[in-house]
Amino acid sequence: MFGLGDLFQWERFVTPTVIKVFYWLAVVISILLGFAGAVSSLTTMAYNPFVGVIFLIASVLGACMGIVMSRIAAEFVLIVFRINEHLGAIRNQGGFRNQ
Repeated sequence: MFGLGDLFQWERFVTPTVIKVFYWLAVVISILLGFAGAVSSLTTMAYNPFVGVIFLIASVLGACMGIVMSRIAAEFVLIVFRINEHLGAIRNQGGFRNQ
């Protein structure tokens, strides 16, 4: 984790730690929205069973896609920070010269 002092110093990035919290928040929101869609589809089944089943399938697939897309977005942010770390290591080794 990071301490309060890390917020005021610029030696360490805070985003790689915080992105994990946002990922789990997005997973919880996706699950809750999928659950709400499933409940809504069950009430729709009372009027039209075919449409209710379609809504149920769509809500479950939507929840799964929300989880996958939030993971992809979180990994993309982490990859950008990792690239920055690797470029800094290359620069410190002297493998990259400014022209």
